[in-house]
Amino acid sequence: MTRSLRDISVREFMSASLVTFAPETEIFEAIRKLVRAGVSGAPVVDQLSNIIGILSEKDCMKVALNAAYHDEMGGKVQDFMSRSPVTVEADTSILEVAQMFFTSPYKRYPVVHNQRLVGQISRSDVLKAIDTLG
Repeated sequence: MTRSLRDISVREFMSASLVTFAPETEIFEAIRKLVRAGVSGAPVVDQLSNIIGILSEKDCMKVALNAAYHDEMGGKVQDFMSRSPVTVEADTSILEVAQMFFTSPYKRYPVVHNQRLVGQISRSDVLKAIDTLG
């Protein structure tokens, strides 16, 4: 029996080792962590691993703008993060996530199970899933 993308779940190809931030993390510490890890963004989680936001490179541009226009340097991740991020469930099919990537500007989605952050799925992860079929 041949598998299709509909049969492959996000859980099989997601990345479970993530950079994450607490909302009270200092923004410069977060930027340093993003740069050193070579990632373009990371989930923001509370003490129970509930995802409450995303801090992206774009969000970090606000730090420079605040400094230039308002003479304000620094702050907490919660001051700059995007709230209410779009997430996917771990059991979602790769096909459904491929459709989401095709119709949105996002390059990655946080993956949740029972409302807790368990990983992240990226466009390249979907390509890896497609590659297993060929």
